[in-house]
Amino acid sequence: MSVTQTPAAPPAVAQRYWAEQAWLPHVNGPVVERSVLIEVAADGRITKVTPDSGPCPPQAVRLAGLTVPGQANAHSHAFHRALRGRVQVGSGTFWTWRDTMYRFAAALDPDSYLELATAVYAEMALAGITAVGEFHYLHHAPVGARYADPNAMGEALIEAAARAGIRITLLDTCYLSSGFGAELTKPQLRFGDGDALAWAERADALKPREHARIGAAIHSVRAVPAEQLSTVAHWSSMRKAPLHVHLSEQTAENDACLTAHGVTPTRLLADHGVLGPRTSAVHATHLTEEDIKLLTDSSTVICMCPTTERDLADGIGPARQLASGGCPVTLGSDSHAVIDPFEEARALELNERLRTRTRGHWTAGALLRAGTEDGHASLGWPEAGRIEVGALADFTVLALDSVRTAGPDPHLGAETAVFAASAADVRHVVVGGRRVVADGVHQSIADVPGALHRAITALLP
Repeated sequence: MSVTQTPAAPPAVAQRYWAEQAWLPHVNGPVVERSVLIEVAADGRITKVTPDSGPCPPQAVRLAGLTVPGQANAHSHAFHRALRGRVQVGSGTFWTWRDTMYRFAAALDPDSYLELATAVYAEMALAGITAVGEFHYLHHAPVGARYADPNAMGEALIEAAARAGIRITLLDTCYLSSGFGAELTKPQLRFGDGDALAWAERADALKPREHARIGAAIHSVRAVPAEQLSTVAHWSSMRKAPLHVHLSEQTAENDACLTAHGVTPTRLLADHGVLGPRTSAVHATHLTEEDIKLLTDSSTVICMCPTTERDLADGIGPARQLASGGCPVTLGSDSHAVIDPFEEARALELNERLRTRTRGHWTAGALLRAGTEDGHASLGWPEAGRIEVGALADFTVLALDSVRTAGPDPHLGAETAVFAASAADVRHVVVGGRRVVADGVHQSIADVPGALHRAITALLP
């Protein structure tokens, strides 16, 4: 006897958005479509996308401007936001900048970190960012004492993202030494767990939430002894979780690695099983040709942070060569000298123009993809970063009538977003079908500048 199965009913529509213009996937590459109706189910996923849908229906939320996927900030240190404007006095180096950073790190506890990170993530939401990869190594109390909950600082970051209305991948970071064979210094003691096994045991206790996923990070080859690199890589592999690592940001790190191990940082990571498509190498600034081949052969993701790299005078990495070899490229605001995903995308191309004195290394569409689909994938959110059926309903709306964006033809929406727009042009942000930013105002944190001011000044002596 045959049994007729009744097809499952489609999910009920919880919200409808009508985008004046939207950047949508297409068989020949994304294109800008007009009058796009986006229907979202109660689970926060897109159920239907209808271009040329006609006038905005009465029950839909009208989104004037250009709707693009939500931006993924693939590399963040939330507490570095407190340094903005303070580390610009005089000259100095990356290493003197780091000393100032340690002073602010020493002042934070779970409560103050919650307040600061909530404000920072709200600033990100206002800039069009819907997901952040938080490279988190500020684990313990000053001088290394453990909180009652060993993950109190990480939980504060997860809660901060929830309050700000964005998604987070907490990249819990293994940080064990101050240099090759050197003990942690006093300011670094709160970063360390003793060894990689103890780090893994603590990281095991972190649990994902609806808005939060857990990944891993190796701070750098100087901060994790070579024989313990594979422990972190194994932890990530067993969980199919993202793994991020600072790589060759400074030539001093390369020189020290060569002295200690006789190989470059990239080769050291390769020899211990760290590279691969779930791994993101952050900065990757000072690479040899062999380093580039190791990264491209392994399809390792490259996370570039142009506004921080120029602020710290790091240099311009070989992003175009790595991308041409098959490495996906993503973008991060890192130290938050600037929080503007469109500036990061623009700077990737403009830096390459300065380096080569030629134009046109990436299309605007490729740069938008770096900040959306590829960025989300690198953070373990492969179902985000596109406006299509089944994807998470995370998108950002840019005004097309500001002094920066007025003028270009509608079909040049990607070019307008990357090469003209800024965070100041973000009008609406939707995460999981819910408006987090409406008409340029954060819907749960009304005074984001005030929240930032209070959180940062509370850390000062």
